[in-house]
Amino acid sequence: MALYIHQKAGWPDFTWDETKLSVVLGEVRYFQGKIAGRMDALGFSTRTEAMLKTLTEDVLKSTEIEGEVLSSDQVRSSIARRLGLEIAGLVPSDRKVEGVVEMTLDATQNYDQELTEERLFGWQSSLFPSGRSGMFTIVTGKWRDNDKGPMQVVSGPIGREMVHFEAPDADSLEKEMALFLQWFNQTSNIDPVIKSGIAHLWFVTIHPFDDGNGRIARAIADMLLTRADGNARRYYSMSSQIRHRRNGYYAILEKTQKNGLDITEWLEWFLSCLYESLLTTDETLNIVLRRVEFWDKHPATSLNERQRLVISKMQEDFFGKLTSSKWAKITKSSQDTAGRDIQDLVAKGILAKDNAGGRSTAYDLLW
Repeated sequence: MALYIHQKAGWPDFTWDETKLSVVLGEVRYFQGKIAGRMDALGFSTRTEAMLKTLTEDVLKSTEIEGEVLSSDQVRSSIARRLGLEIAGLVPSDRKVEGVVEMTLDATQNYDQELTEERLFGWQSSLFPSGRSGMFTIVTGKWRDNDKGPMQVVSGPIGREMVHFEAPDADSLEKEMALFLQWFNQTSNIDPVIKSGIAHLWFVTIHPFDDGNGRIARAIADMLLTRADGNARRYYSMSSQIRHRRNGYYAILEKTQKNGLDITEWLEWFLSCLYESLLTTDETLNIVLRRVEFWDKHPATSLNERQRLVISKMQEDFFGKLTSSKWAKITKSSQDTAGRDIQDLVAKGILAKDNAGGRSTAYDLLW
């Protein structure tokens, strides 16, 4: 039977080919600096909203990777309260949401503090405030034990399970985690972005907890990415991109854990995923900057709440062309009211009639 990576001679002395990583690492570092510079040029409220949106996305997507869906309103409200942000529409958050948010913010806002056993125990306990994962009671606040047999990642029906991975024996966890934490906290010449990818793989391979290992591994990776950025402001979400590539994520992890200690292929995947996350953020920033410029052009333009609502939607996630019927549906107003609102915006130079023709008159936003 083939050995897993943690059973190979030399574990955990990982190796990688820096020449194969240098190009994409350089692109990642370039975009990190570019995004940071563009955000610094924006006003405080815009930067704050962007960070709130990123952190909310990070919590939601990291949890979705594990097949769990949280309320976006609860997550956003919990983050805003913990960061002391005054925003409209805050709603109460349940204990599950509060726990995930607590871990995420501790990792990213306190990124320069040491990672310790107690800190990890706190993170895992916060993920499972009831001490249960679904229908099952799990060990929280300490490393897993051998009471339930070996820690395995399996799939398939009962009696025909396929074992994808088996983690190190529980009796070795004290030693394994002590070595990991020593490496994590010590100063080294490894680029912190590369170190983030190594830490993610290393932690999820040890799999030290009964549950929550994937989410904690991603929080650890985010902690090192925040160190790479040099500040606690988060403007891109690695977890969001991993969620988008979830099948590939699990496939490369399984492949790496069944190979040798050369983890170049894993790091290439990790860096490419991070690069795509940064590209997405850069594109989002283009929209943000266009929105800022738009409102700078209309600081004193009189607009009602319906008009502000539709304009905001057209600037973010509007699908298709704007018609009076869509306006009425979005604003829950009559067709006559929609027509008056639209014509008012046309007169003010904010909307223009689309010349493409069709059954219904459509309108474009004049950025």
